[in-house]
Amino acid sequence: MQQDRPEQAETQLEQQKAAQEQTYHRMLEAPVGPLVCRLAVPSIISMLITTFYNMVDTFFVGRLDTSAVAAVGSAVSLMSVIQAIGFFFGHGSGNHISREMGGRRSAAAGEMAATGFFSAMLAGAALTVLGLLFLEPLCRLIGSSETMLPYTMDYVRYILLGAPFMMSSLVLNNQLRFLGNAYFGMFGIVTGAVLNIALDPLFIFVLGLGAGGAALATVVSEFAGWCVLLACMNRRGGLLPIRFGNFRPRFRQYSEIARGGMPSLLRQGIASVAVASLTYAARPYTDAAVAAMSIVSRIMLFANSALIGFGQGFQPVCGFNYGAKRFDRVRDAYWFCVRTSVLALAAMALMAFLFAPDIVALFRNDPAVVEIGKTALRLQCVTFPLASVIVLSNMLLQTIGSVWRASVLALLRQGIVFIPLVLLLPHAFGITGIQLAQPLADLASLAGAIYLSAKTLRDMRLAQQGHAEPSRAS
Repeated sequence: MQQDRPEQAETQLEQQKAAQEQTYHRMLEAPVGPLVCRLAVPSIISMLITTFYNMVDTFFVGRLDTSAVAAVGSAVSLMSVIQAIGFFFGHGSGNHISREMGGRRSAAAGEMAATGFFSAMLAGAALTVLGLLFLEPLCRLIGSSETMLPYTMDYVRYILLGAPFMMSSLVLNNQLRFLGNAYFGMFGIVTGAVLNIALDPLFIFVLGLGAGGAALATVVSEFAGWCVLLACMNRRGGLLPIRFGNFRPRFRQYSEIARGGMPSLLRQGIASVAVASLTYAARPYTDAAVAAMSIVSRIMLFANSALIGFGQGFQPVCGFNYGAKRFDRVRDAYWFCVRTSVLALAAMALMAFLFAPDIVALFRNDPAVVEIGKTALRLQCVTFPLASVIVLSNMLLQTIGSVWRASVLALLRQGIVFIPLVLLLPHAFGITGIQLAQPLADLASLAGAIYLSAKTLRDMRLAQQGHAEPSRAS
């Protein structure tokens, strides 16, 4: 038996090396268009299903009352914080892993995989403890009114308990994706989603747990998905199994995680502040306004998740080829993604514009909610195709490690521009000002995206001609 173990270990190592060689060849030689599409399909499904978790909660909670829907909407900002930290460690470690694998440095990639995963678990545990200790102040901070507070506290309590698994699931999913194994990540996400759909009505209505039941269903489903993702990462012959022995946290590793993950942290973190600001701005216009804007936010988040999933198919191609100094393939992949996504989002926006009242009513068939929500949804549809350039430019900058350029662009759309607009415009235009804030923020952010991406692509073209690495400075 002792003699068999070294042979088994050697066989497993050979399988791992063979898988790595196959991945190198696919990422560096296959035509970029079909390659991005193959990687994007499971990423799109994963992102849509991840967003679907919250939409399912809104759908079933909408059968209770308008205040409950508003409460779940206010909790989106907390979910954004959890996602921000998860994406920080997931994108930060994943970006570095893809570049290390592109440069054939698998040992360093393995250490980064373990560091990202276990760091997210620890960060989630810290958030759970702090959040439960200050539960009521936290719920008020995220925008809950007195009528919403009991629902919000019930919902947030369970979400906090699941924070470690939610964060580390995002890390596992992103690491699998950056390794070119997005189908395994999709499998874990689908498992959780199917379970969530089944558990929501059981916990909310049959067991009578109300809004808290929706959150409990989400947490149980996330944990099930976490188990599947961890098993996929550690499967026999996998590229980079998660090993606690590889968890060697060092300043250099966290510096690389920050370089690759800071734009995601800022983007998702500022989204949390944006949701809280939106809730605060809509609150004077009754719970119906809060419910309407939260429903529209969920709908647009669902549509945006398809774009992000498509961009996530671009990121491993970008990372591998950037690490291998194939800058021509990075540029080709970027332009392919921009052309494809603009057309797709235009078609989605047209459909949502035409059927806006029916889409809003699907979540809460309250005349006041539908009236406010349909106008907000239609206004956002007008500028929605512009998000293609903004999001894909951000992903390009983030993946190549251009942290400051990516961070600035991440802050523009929902931070630097949106938050002042959503807080100031209602003083002049009432509820219409709230509905206009996101479309105007999209227009302003487009200019920044064009400038930063054009400069980066030009640097790559010049570097390709001069056989030198392009600058990643801001």
